[in-house]
Amino acid sequence: MTVQLSNLEHLPNYQITERLDVVYGSTVRSKHVGKDLFAGLKNIVGGELTAYTELLEESRQEAIDRMIVKAESLGADAVVGLRFSTSSIAQGASELFVYGTAVKAIPMPQQSSQNPPSDSHYQTGQSHHSGQHPSTQTPPSEPTDELPRFNPFG
Repeated sequence: MTVQLSNLEHLPNYQITERLDVVYGSTVRSKHVGKDLFAGLKNIVGGELTAYTELLEESRQEAIDRMIVKAESLGADAVVGLRFSTSSIAQGASELFVYGTAVKAIPMPQQSSQNPPSDSHYQTGQSHHSGQHPSTQTPPSEPTDELPRFNPFG
């Protein structure tokens, strides 16, 4: 089963049917002394600290994976309202925390595409001999983006 993730409080093209629980994942990582020394030198000349970028990417993925395991154990189809947080735990060690609301969701039926407006005179084969243009029809109303919303906080 694939758990979908959304930082929105809804899941586009899905209807949330049940709120399960808040789920989270975290990891605490420390810097490698050798990489820290190189980063200190890089700090003098400027530029991206790629060792730290890689460390953060690995931390994010590990925290997300742990959160997904918790969501799957609840039978969730998705996690909405996804957020990240970081904090310093000790000298050289940081926590990366991810959390959201596990939900059950079903796909919304796809709406059929609207046919372009057409003049009924042309459909029936009648012609205009008076030289007047056919009456202007009002264009079809734009489809609204009014999807059912689920508030995971209340």
